[in-house]
Amino acid sequence: MQRSRNDLPALVRVETVGMSRALRAMAWLCMAGFFSLMPVTAKAQNNSQTPLSNPPPRPTGVLLPEANRPLDANQVMEMREQQAKAQNYAAANAERKKQISDDSALLLKLAADLKAEVDKTSKDTLSLAVIRKADEIERLAHAVKEKMKLTVGAN
Repeated sequence: MQRSRNDLPALVRVETVGMSRALRAMAWLCMAGFFSLMPVTAKAQNNSQTPLSNPPPRPTGVLLPEANRPLDANQVMEMREQQAKAQNYAAANAERKKQISDDSALLLKLAADLKAEVDKTSKDTLSLAVIRKADEIERLAHAVKEKMKLTVGAN
């Protein structure tokens, strides 16, 4: 396949004015060889930059200073604060679960009581006590729903 000068980018074009045919052919061969080797050299460079899968073993008698140094006062304080936050989070979460469980049991009892009272009344009438009990159930159900949405963050 024969290419013209305009097929190549401006940086790669070879000025052929005054060159002999042999020199032009040699220039084309050099450029073709250069461009054909570019992917190989790029791959070789990428392979040389990958980390070693088996790093050299460390001497056994040497202790790493960053692994063996004692914690300073700030780090100890931060660690204790994080532990306290985790304990507070666990305690608050357990309390929230207990409240939800208690409220759910109360909600179930109130719903059963309401059903029993509605079954006692006639089809066309509802007593004021039944309506109040239904309002109480609604408020309690809303409170349980809000407690379930609540998340106590550890941070």
